[in-house]
This record gives sequence, structure tokens and C-alpha cells, in this order.
Amino acid sequence: MISAETISADKFVVENVSRRGFLQGVLSASAFVLCVGKIPLLASAARIGAPSEAADATAAIGASAFHPSLFVGIHSDGAVYIVAHRSEMGNGVRTSLPRILADELDADWTRVTVVQGDGDGAYGSQDTDGSHSVREFFDTLREAGATARLMLVRAAAQKWGIPESQCVADPVHSVTDLSAKRKLSYGDLAPLAAKLPVPRKEELKLKSPQDWRYIGKPAPGYDVAEVCSGKPLFGMDVRVEGMLYAAIAHPPVLGGKVKSLDDSATLKVIGVKKTIPIDPFKPPHAFQPLGGIAVIADNTFAAFKGRKNLKIEWDNGANASYNSSAYKKELQQSSRQPGKVVHTTGDPDSEFAKAGKIVEAEYFAPHLAHASMEPPVAVADVQGEKVIVWSPTQDPQGVQEEVAKALGLKKENVTCHVTFLGGGFGRKSKPDYAVEAALLSQKTGKPVKVIWSREDDIKFDYYHSVAAMYLKASLDDAGRPKAWLQRSVFPPIGSTFDKDAVYAGDGEMSMGWNVIPFDVPNFRSENGQAVAHVRIGWLRSVANIYHAFAVQSFANELAHAANRDPYDYLLTLLGSPRTLDVGKQGPPGTNEKYPYDIARLRHVAELAAEKSNWGKKKFGKGAGMGIAVHRSFFTYVATVVEVEVDDQGVVRIPHVTTVLDAGIVANPEMVRQQFEGAAVFGTSLTRTGEITATNGAVDQSNFYDYQVARMNDAPKQVDIHIVESTAPPAGAGEPGVPPFAPALCNAIFAATGKRVRELPLTRNGFS
Repeated sequence: MISAETISADKFVVENVSRRGFLQGVLSASAFVLCVGKIPLLASAARIGAPSEAADATAAIGASAFHPSLFVGIHSDGAVYIVAHRSEMGNGVRTSLPRILADELDADWTRVTVVQGDGDGAYGSQDTDGSHSVREFFDTLREAGATARLMLVRAAAQKWGIPESQCVADPVHSVTDLSAKRKLSYGDLAPLAAKLPVPRKEELKLKSPQDWRYIGKPAPGYDVAEVCSGKPLFGMDVRVEGMLYAAIAHPPVLGGKVKSLDDSATLKVIGVKKTIPIDPFKPPHAFQPLGGIAVIADNTFAAFKGRKNLKIEWDNGANASYNSSAYKKELQQSSRQPGKVVHTTGDPDSEFAKAGKIVEAEYFAPHLAHASMEPPVAVADVQGEKVIVWSPTQDPQGVQEEVAKALGLKKENVTCHVTFLGGGFGRKSKPDYAVEAALLSQKTGKPVKVIWSREDDIKFDYYHSVAAMYLKASLDDAGRPKAWLQRSVFPPIGSTFDKDAVYAGDGEMSMGWNVIPFDVPNFRSENGQAVAHVRIGWLRSVANIYHAFAVQSFANELAHAANRDPYDYLLTLLGSPRTLDVGKQGPPGTNEKYPYDIARLRHVAELAAEKSNWGKKKFGKGAGMGIAVHRSFFTYVATVVEVEVDDQGVVRIPHVTTVLDAGIVANPEMVRQQFEGAAVFGTSLTRTGEITATNGAVDQSNFYDYQVARMNDAPKQVDIHIVESTAPPAGAGEPGVPPFAPALCNAIFAATGKRVRELPLTRNGFS
């Protein structure tokens, strides 16, 4: 658990023990005790570590002797402060982003302090989603560092009275006079540089890649040591003076309302202050609270016990008719019917009408939950027209916007301090839980901490969408596809923001579906309509998960139908190097800055085969190897998975090999960790990941029935190979996930001869 509470027997009061205090007790030289004496509630935000760091980010920069931009400041003692404006959840942005700026600044990394930025539109987008932190801010941060460096150089030249061309910043945090071999430290120059005008962008001279000291060089996480010792503050750790705790009974079915309430037993629980109704959302639900009854207490034990004692009769509404088993059949039936055309090349219908070998297959992937280790939590303090929120959020500006909207305030009146996140995967960019805390603080007049239990997190998530997919191909005599049709049906993310949305948006269709990387002359992709009965949201790599599963599994099936080696056949499908016309895909400028380069996809496939010794290993009974490739977030990935399957259907994964081309990589160590994690994440969703519903209510509730990979389930060895590239930076946090499931399922077919067309593996007799 991230936080613990103990009951003092002598005074019979519940005392809160922070995760940090717990760890410090464990790691101390004294005997192990949960609590010695009272752990006082901290008096203010300025005393709780990371939130004060976030709150003081602007102050740290502003108090610097020299702060040429909101991202960096240099004190007169030479200390450099760099703002991390994105959210840290194990993705490494508090390391990768500041090191980009530090490189161009020629700062000594040992003298850099990273401070967390609050929610502030001045930083640009702070939404840590979509694997675009480095991609979006690579140039911006380089320019910020180069600006500061140029101003320091000019300050030195001015002080020495020599031409600017004779001065150069060097790796020891100083500027050198090339002619006289004298130096001035950054600290000495900071007050002088502060008086100079900020240079225009055209005056900057960015470093050449061969001169980079940090970019492209592996480095451990900035916060690793502190995380391991329990020092950083996560959302669950936040406490402020006078804070109340809230546990909320949400409607079990989306759109449900309270029909009747008996809270008498709840109010008898020691520590419970009151119950407060939360209004049901007005469609579309978007990021509004689900509604329900909040139990307000002076400790978490009382809040959760009080919630358990509530007697609520629910009006479950229209979604009470939702049953996932029947819905699955509905989606599958829809996938077999003509849908909305997304993209077409050639004339597939004409080709299918000709005599030839037809291969058809259907695939299915269930709803998934995010299930991050730290469930949603937020603290809010409403003070008149001002609000302060502390939250493990992926989008602090989203918190500002949604809290302001719910309370009828101006967005600029909402301050959001970003804590560390105990995982996110997309869930924590939806700020409904922060809005709950703000509403309850407004109603109580005190700071309120809303805590979701693990059960809340699983049962009331923004679920990754369920999907049914139908694929069909016509093969020539050599086994090559002459025509290819694919149809995908799933409740879209758009349903979260538009109650009438039943078709996928362009973004979802761009995720491995509107086009395929294969050289097929006649192709059509389609999308069928589907009504959402639960909240639908983005999860790590989004629609790429089920689309890659279907396309790459089907490619493997075609290889089998053609009696070809899957890897050799995959190269045949990819065809010759070329740039693919992607249709409606990605953000503006996609085709100019990030063309779909088949040569890069072929290259990672070839390297993955080479590194995994494809075709050279001899496998016995129940063992095999599978391969899959996929491009997402502008990154090219090939994954080879080895499996061993015993007679009871137990699957073991002895080895995974992944090769990626993500363009320029800011920090290879962070990228490697992301792809190692993607292998474990992919294992979880492929083996056991499944959310189902009965009469509108989600069936799963905790890790015993929504399992994530245990140590004996996870791959034993994961090898990550990063292609050196000069292409623009691409995504890293998500692209490792999509090819994993099809590679694993293709390996299972190679090992057992049994085809997996439905996830998770437990639906196929495997475990």
C-alpha cells in the first residue's frame, strides 16, 4: 500500500502514516515499527516536498539571477534550475526533457536541479499523453538552452571587451576566452547576462549532433535514488492542515442515479463527518464526476468503512441492459457487414469477385482497464474564488479547465500542483477525480482528499475499447494478396465527448487501420458503428493495440496459407522501400516531417530477425517463435517473441527481442526501459486482460480477477535494440505495446498449431 493508517490503542484515534514516513521507519537502524508517536498533519503546501517544488518552480526560475525563459534559470552561485513541465510516471520525462535543454546550455548536469512545473498554459501543452513529450518539445528546449548559452557568451565578451566570436561555452559550466585561455563561470556571468536582450531565434546556433553531450547518451533517471528511498511525493502522500478524506459510492452502472439513501449506519462510524451527494453527470459524461454519495471523514479508515455501511438503492438507467457477452456478438455481427469506408486503393470488390483463394478471419479484443499501481487520488482546497489542487495528473491544464468549469470559476484561478504518478497509462489525463475533490472542498469549506480504492479504479475506469475485426484477402498462385479488406467495429473514444458518437474518429482509424504497410494493389478499410455502454478512454497505444493484433495476426495466417516462413512472407508483404500514402493520419505535417517510410519498417524487421536468430534456432515440442511489426506514434517497431507451452496450456516467455527506430532518441536508457515495460504490459493485456459487464456493472474489481503479469508470467529476458537515426524524434512510451500481442500469438501458433484470434489467452485454453 502507498499509505497506511494505524490505530493508537491508548487513545483510539486513527493516525495517518505517509508512505515516506513508513519507508523511513523501515530503512532506519531502529527496530521496524509502523508508527512511533504521532505523525502530525503537515501545515501547508510549502512543507510537503514535491508540491512545494511544483509551487516554487516559477519562483525558483524567477529568483534566479538570470532566467531568459520560463524553462530555465541560473543563480549567481552557478546552480541551474530547469523546469520539467510534463508529468513523471516512470516515463522519464523529468530526465529526458531537462537534459535536452542542459545539453544546448552546456550545463554541468551535476549542478542542475529539476523542478516540476504547475499547470500553466505558458509552457505549451502539458498533456503527457500520445508519446509526444520529446517529439513536441525537442526543438523548443534546444532553443531555450541555446538562447541562455548565447546570452552567457555575450555577457563574457562584453565583460572582457572582446569579440563574441572569441568566446565559447564549455562543458565545465563556464565561458572561455579562446585567445587568453581565461574563464568566467556561469554563476559569475548570470547577473550580467540578465541585463542583455534575449536574442532572436535566427541568431541561435544549435549544436551539431556530434557535439551533443547528453542528447542520445544513456543516463539514469534523475529521481531514481529518491524514488527508491521514498522521498518523492506521490498523490497519495499529499496532506494539508485541516484536510478531510472522502470515499465515494459511485453508481455501479454508467449513467445511474441514487434512488434512495439510508446513511444512518454510516453516520455512526467514528470519524465520519457527513455524507454529500454528488450530482450525476449531464451527457456527454466527458470528464465530469460519475455522481453518487461521498462519505466525508477525518481519516481514510472511517471514510471507507462509512461508505461500506451506506444503504443505496440505485436507478441504473438505460445501460443496465448492457451485457458484454451479448454485446460481443453484436460487434462481431456488425463486423461481418459493410461499414463506413475509411480508405480505398484499387478495386478490391472486383478482385474478390474473381476466382482465387480467399482467406478470412475474425479477431476480438476485450475492454481493458488501466490498473496503474496508484489509483486515482487528489486533494483540493477551495478558498473563495481560488482553488489549489494537488494531483498525480497527466494533464494539469486539463485539471484547471475541468475544475474551473465545474465550480464556475476562471481557469486562471485554479492552481494545479503535479505530484509524481504511480503509473498512468492514459487514465490520469482524465481529471474527474480531481473535480470530485474540488466539488467536495467547495461544499465542506475545507481541503478534501478524494481517494479511489483499487476496486473503484477497476470498476469505474475509462476503459480501453472492446473491438471486433473482420479481415479478408484474395491470394494469387504465389500466395501474395491481390486484394485486402479489413473492418473494425468498436465503441469510439468520441462517445466520451459526444453521446451520439458511434463511429471512430480519424485519430483512431489512423492507428494501424486506415492503411496497412503492405504492398497490396487493392485495399479497403472500413469502420462499423458501435454504441458505448461504459466510459471509453485512451490507454497506452490506444487503438493500435487491437488493430496491430488483427493485421499482424492475419499476415501470419496468410503466410501459413501460402506455406511460407512468416518472416520471409512478412518481408514480401512489406515490399520494396517506398513512402506510403497514409490518407487521414496524424497531426498536421505528418507526411512532410514524419512520412511513412517502409524502408525503416523493413529495417527493424530485418534486425529483429537477425538479433533473435530467426530460422537458426531449433525448437522442440510446444516451443516456437513469432514476429510482428507496427508503426505507431511515428516509431517503427519489430518484435519477436519466443514461447514455451506445456501440456496444460501454460505459456512461458523465455525471450523477447524488440528493435525500434524512433528517430533521434533523447535518452536511450529511458527508451529502453519503456520498451522493456511494454513487453510486460503487453504480456498482461494478452494473457489475462479482460473487462466484462453484467447488467451494466463491471464484473472485475481487483488484481485477483483483473490480473497483471506476475514475475512468473513476464518475459524472462527482454532485449531492446535501438536503431541510430537522424530522423526527427518520435514516440517512445507507447509504440512497444502494439506488436507484442500478435508476436506472442503468432509464436503460440508456431508452438502448438492453435490459432489465437480472441484475447486474452485465457479465452483460448491458455494460461
